[in-house]
Formats: sequence, structure tokens, C-alpha cells
Amino acid sequence: MAGAPRSGWALGLLAVAVLVVDQASKFAVEKFTSPGSFQVVIPGLLNLVHTSNPGVAFGLFADSQAAWRGPVLIFFSIVVIGLIIWMLWTRRGGGPLGNYGLALILGGAAGNVVDRVFHRSVTDFIDFHLGSYHWYTFNVADTAIVIGAALVILELLRDGCRVGQEHA
Repeated sequence: MAGAPRSGWALGLLAVAVLVVDQASKFAVEKFTSPGSFQVVIPGLLNLVHTSNPGVAFGLFADSQAAWRGPVLIFFSIVVIGLIIWMLWTRRGGGPLGNYGLALILGGAAGNVVDRVFHRSVTDFIDFHLGSYHWYTFNVADTAIVIGAALVILELLRDGCRVGQEHA
């Protein structure tokens, strides 16, 4: 991979690993549970729920019946995937935290776009709740995207602190 960062292979492997684990977990949920099924994994904290989300994060656009929803979501996902690949390829991902964060986001975005292309919706199954606080049902790809975004933000904050120290 001429032009790719030295850690490009590690970043690529991380993105592919997220994609594979995401698709394998969704396959298992789809094969071994029926839509709408509910199983308590850790009482009061974690359930396994087989759901399908035709929208985006947090169920946005899930109720929309517009014919454009699917193609637009796939298009924007592919644009984001292309942008992330470009950022990693051209070494614009920042330091290690930012690069690994982008690789996690890349793998997660790819996992969800595969679902959209082949199933017209994303399979979600992780149902986390704490007391009366109940989070939206999500999947491995969503988890990777959130962790990746947190790493990118930490990288930005760390770099911002360094810049501030240099000017002090």
C-alpha cells in the first residue's frame, strides 16, 4: 500500500475485524432468534432483543416511508466511508488515538451499510438499560462507531491541549 501509513495494515485489520464481528453477531441474532424476541442477559442491565432499524442512529427516520430514505442513507454512508479511507490513507487522522478511532468508525459504518444494502435496515440487538433509563437498541457496529468517535475526540482534545501549552 504505497502512501499508506506504516500502521495502515493494523488500521485496516481493525476495521475489517469490526466488520466481521458485527456481521457475525447480526447473523447469529437473525439465525437463532425471531424478530421481536427478548432475552434477559443481565437482569436490570442488559437484554438481547432482535429488532430491525430502517432509519439511522436513535431510530431517526425509522418511521419515514419515503422511497429516498434507503438510497440516501446508503449514499451518505459510502461518502463517510470514502472520507475516512482518504483521511487514513493521506495520514490526516491525527495521532494513534485518532487513527484507531477512525478505523473503528470505518468498520462500524461498513457493517451498517452492508445491512442497508442487503436487508434495507440494520439489525440491532443490544438492549442496555439502567434503572428507568433505557438506551436505544444498538449493535456491534454502533458500539465501534461510538468508541471510535470518543477516541477521535480524545485525540482532538489532547492535540488542543498541546497547542495551548505551546502558545503559553
